[in-house]
Amino acid sequence: MAYRKLGRTSSQRKALLRDLTTDVIINERIETTEARAKEVRRFVDKMITLGKKGDLASRRKAAAFLRNELADARIEDDEVIIETVLQRVFNEYAERYQERNGGYTRILKKGPRRGDGAPMVILELV
Repeated sequence: MAYRKLGRTSSQRKALLRDLTTDVIINERIETTEARAKEVRRFVDKMITLGKKGDLASRRKAAAFLRNELADARIEDDEVIIETVLQRVFNEYAERYQERNGGYTRILKKGPRRGDGAPMVILELV
């Protein structure tokens, strides 16, 4: 199995990938280094694929990986509607990408980071 280690221990790497995946799902785009973006893209695509399946096992797999965070809170008709990351994956993104067979993310190159020259990119949902 080939993957990037990103200069971290396995627990730190797993936490980083979970956080970045959750951030992409909440914000629909993030700015990060190219190596991180290429790794996170795998996990975002996998979470959306689980959302498209929609069964209980897929929901549990996604819940085990994603952070339990609020994606959105709004008021509609005098009711407070709170949406979690898991609900967004299984409701909004599953419907949006129903006809698409993979390739839910796009990487746009931005240029080198000023401090250390690392190649920066924007990772966004298509």
